[in-house]
Amino acid sequence: MNETPRGAIRVLLAEDQGMMRGALALLLGMEADIEVVAQVAAGDAIVDAVLRHEPDVALLDIELPEMSGLDAAEALRARAPGCRVLILTTFGRPGYLRRALEAGAAGFLVKDGPVEELAAAVRRVLAGETVVDPALATAALSAGPNPLTPRECEVLTASVDGATVADVAGRLHLSESTVRNYLSSAIGKTGTRNRAEAVREARQQGWL
Repeated sequence: MNETPRGAIRVLLAEDQGMMRGALALLLGMEADIEVVAQVAAGDAIVDAVLRHEPDVALLDIELPEMSGLDAAEALRARAPGCRVLILTTFGRPGYLRRALEAGAAGFLVKDGPVEELAAAVRRVLAGETVVDPALATAALSAGPNPLTPRECEVLTASVDGATVADVAGRLHLSESTVRNYLSSAIGKTGTRNRAEAVREARQQGWL
């Protein structure tokens, strides 16, 4: 890693909302031992920015254009294993926490916490700790694992915005009967009555 003034912890911010990104950079920059060395607004820019700026910690939102923060975390585990990842999101969903930890993230916090807590989390993940919002950790344990298979998740994701079974079949190169089977299974597993409800439930749980 590159040396920084005052031995500051180098942080990359990935947040698509400009005002939020600027506020986080300003607040973290006020910490004597933290320096924001890069800011990006899209998920597909994260890996290149990390390789270029060599941050100690990457602070990633989940809902980003082009690539989610969870997918970026997994990519960083392979290409920049020395960079610790801390997920910061509006969506405190149990499924997101499980997916973040499976992707190699060292921490998961929701955005409504105080900046002092965020700064402390940055220091803790750099020290090798895993930092998780306590309420979310409890919810994740009670919710259990994602019951959907990767293919069922893929079919549900392709079903949004009014897509027909034929549309989904075409997008995923599957037969219509296969798509119907996956949708039926997903509806049963989510305890819902139809495809739209299954998509909504899966999103609320953070499975998609």
